[in-house]
Amino acid sequence: MSQLTAIVGRPNVGKSTLFNRLTQSRTAIVDPTAGTTRDRQYGKVDWNGREFSIVDTGGWVVNSEDIFESEINKQVELAIEQADEILFVVDAMNGVTDLDDHVAEILRKSKKPVILVANKVDSNDWLYNVPEFYGLGLGDPIPVSAVSGYGTGDLLDIVVEKLPPVDPDEAEKLEDIPKFAIVGRPNAGKSSIVNSFIGEDRHIVTDVAGTTRDSIYTRYDKFGFDFYLVDTAGIRKKNKVSEDIEYYSVIRSIRAIEASDVCILMIDATRGIESQDVNIFSLIARNNKGLVVVVNKWDLVADKSQAAIDHFREAIRKRFAPFTDFPIIFGSALTKQRIFKVLETAVQVYKNRKRVVPTSEVNRMMLEDIAAYPPPANKGKYVKIKYVTMLKGAQVPTFIFFCNLPQWVKEPYRRYLENKIREHWDFSGTPICVFMREK
Repeated sequence: MSQLTAIVGRPNVGKSTLFNRLTQSRTAIVDPTAGTTRDRQYGKVDWNGREFSIVDTGGWVVNSEDIFESEINKQVELAIEQADEILFVVDAMNGVTDLDDHVAEILRKSKKPVILVANKVDSNDWLYNVPEFYGLGLGDPIPVSAVSGYGTGDLLDIVVEKLPPVDPDEAEKLEDIPKFAIVGRPNAGKSSIVNSFIGEDRHIVTDVAGTTRDSIYTRYDKFGFDFYLVDTAGIRKKNKVSEDIEYYSVIRSIRAIEASDVCILMIDATRGIESQDVNIFSLIARNNKGLVVVVNKWDLVADKSQAAIDHFREAIRKRFAPFTDFPIIFGSALTKQRIFKVLETAVQVYKNRKRVVPTSEVNRMMLEDIAAYPPPANKGKYVKIKYVTMLKGAQVPTFIFFCNLPQWVKEPYRRYLENKIREHWDFSGTPICVFMREK
């Protein structure tokens, strides 16, 4: 499981620009208007072989007229609570403000590793302002320019150095059997389904969304199964009842998804597919995890006809496209309807992730498909695929096609190859990687 770094700071110091720079993306909305980032963005960073997750929070605001003030503050508090380390971003052009002092005080109390980032050092002139930030009592300020990239390499070196070491023994203990994560938006029935699996009230279940707190592993070794369930346990502290539920569920989902092999995504049948379901699905897809979708609370739906099931199934696949080859189960954690089927299916998806197809069989089947429908010619040049192999030991099933002009093979043809692979072998529920390499 990769570790989590949170970017915090007052509004308009360039947190989202820094997030985009570090993740090499343009996911976060960047706007000079203070408070543009209301919720959080999530991304992956890989630096010198060390991978970690990063969360961009909303700006910290105190006593402002902004109606989102309290929500943003909660998100930052939660980010501090959940993260392994904090990047505290300040503005080198404006110097230290009262808000910076306010955030610094909270960060000093958090006992988490904090890296002080002096952003907007867009020219050497602004370097003279940086020493002022020593007054925040959080160590050496690191001068960077998120816009130009100045100093971000040095910053990433420090981030990786300060991350808590990964305990290899702990990883090894959990390595040899499957790990299934129960994920979904609040109140979709995650804890209820764990209780149904285990047959005891191991997890506190209430109808208050967001009751669950910290990610844990539960060993399940009944009825011939043996795997870990990754869920979260414990009850919400009373003074935290008004937390930003959606934000907490995403942070928790990040943790659970990264710790798992296969994700069981719970969707509430009474509410249909909502944007948060799609957000959590995109986290699963981005982390290349296996997927089983469970449409929970099916016992509460009036129309249980086959047409209704087909319609719901089609709607899910449409929202989650282009990845559509995953099992969908309609059931109820409360009445235990099809609960056993969920476990059987998750085990099957895990086996599909580990499936190895012999090279001779891959070549025999795939070269036939390629001959029947070769890659389209580009500027009079023909792509010739001569050999296919499946990479052993990869995180997800990975196929390498050796050809003379790999750069001319475009996305539609890769999708054709992936579809043919799925036709020939059962890779339901797991992503597939297709690479073109020069022969």
